[in-house]
Amino acid sequence: MIRSVIIGVLAVAVLGTGYWGYLEHQEKNAILIQSENNYQRAFHELSYNLDHLHDELGSTLAMNSKERLSPSLTDVWRITSEAQNDLGQLPLSLMPFSKTEEFLYKIGDFSYRNAVRDLEQDPLSEEEYESLKELYHQSGEIQGEMRKVQSMVLEDHLKWMDVEMALASQDEPGDNAIIDGFEVIDEKAGQFSEASVGDVGSRTQQDEEIAKAVEDLEEIDEQEAVNIAGEFLDRKGKLEADVETTGDGLDYKAYSLTIEDPEDGHYIYMDITKKGGKPLYLLEDRQVESAEVSLHEASQKAKEFLDKNGFENMQLVDSRQYENVGVFEFAYVVDDIRVYTDASVIEVALDNKDVIGYEGFSYIANHQKRKPMEASLSEDEARERLNPSLEVMEVHKAIMENELEEEVLCYEFFGVIDDDTYRIFINADNGREEKVQKMDRAEPVYDFD
Repeated sequence: MIRSVIIGVLAVAVLGTGYWGYLEHQEKNAILIQSENNYQRAFHELSYNLDHLHDELGSTLAMNSKERLSPSLTDVWRITSEAQNDLGQLPLSLMPFSKTEEFLYKIGDFSYRNAVRDLEQDPLSEEEYESLKELYHQSGEIQGEMRKVQSMVLEDHLKWMDVEMALASQDEPGDNAIIDGFEVIDEKAGQFSEASVGDVGSRTQQDEEIAKAVEDLEEIDEQEAVNIAGEFLDRKGKLEADVETTGDGLDYKAYSLTIEDPEDGHYIYMDITKKGGKPLYLLEDRQVESAEVSLHEASQKAKEFLDKNGFENMQLVDSRQYENVGVFEFAYVVDDIRVYTDASVIEVALDNKDVIGYEGFSYIANHQKRKPMEASLSEDEARERLNPSLEVMEVHKAIMENELEEEVLCYEFFGVIDDDTYRIFINADNGREEKVQKMDRAEPVYDFD
């Protein structure tokens, strides 16, 4: 009797386990199908947007009307943004695809810069038309390669989940038609990197400015870079670090350091310029599990970090909390004017107030002695340009970059409409509304325990 009961129980358990396994298998298949569908949608939308981009670039070349040229360039910028968004949804993060991303960025930046300027007063130059023509031909080549990949995907019923698994494997991805096709596209885009397309945007310009800022400084060796990292991080004793020289494709050379933190075993990543030994960024790779200190306390630690490392006259201009990390933006202040182009961002862990992130590209690229800038408009005259519904709470003078990346002196107004806070920059010379920014509210912290 007991034996029969035991056999019955075991039979039920086996059946239950089998049914549970079946449900798990079905659920896993459903997730895989949904992921595959998402990848296929993003891929075919990318192909469509590259077709559309090439056509729209061609249309701009045929236009003679300045009234139509600006909207058309705006469409080029919009389509490029959509293509970049599609690209970001594909599982390509584990393979080098930076050249294609850079190429799309160049097209978007070129079109945006020329769409926002007054083409009646400042029409496209012959050189800019040549750049536009070059971008059109280059986009046609990218379009052709993308169509080849799309044709293979459709004809051979290729799956993106196979691409994801191939890229995630520790071994070489092997023979995968989609990966091979995208590598060809990226290689072709890389051939365009040396071509002249006018001003290729803030990232490239910032690289050039960093190179210029350090060009007359003395070169450091790897050990000096490690020593600078130790001082910057305030780590006492000998620091162990893996050091590589980076900077291929950039205007400056830098040392890329991987440091194992002896205190907790986490890794810290840093880039330091080869000339002058200027720390560009740092990132500590660790999870911050709890928030034990206030945002105010963490901001004080961030300010101490900057002071200790020789950043003078820095003022906190923005603070936010993302989960258990405080993110603080500081701007250089001179003659009571906030210089937003000379900015630095610090991340502080809210469990123990450790600085776990720093980004100083803008500060190193732009920090210099400037000629005094005088305001043509008074504060009251600038206020008249504001939305009447805005209740002004705070006013500063500030230097910021406008849409054409020119430094302009502005009045910076913080104000409230209903329950929302806004920051508005009014040009102190001509009264133009340079930038309107809705300030983020503090991110809510959820407790699921």
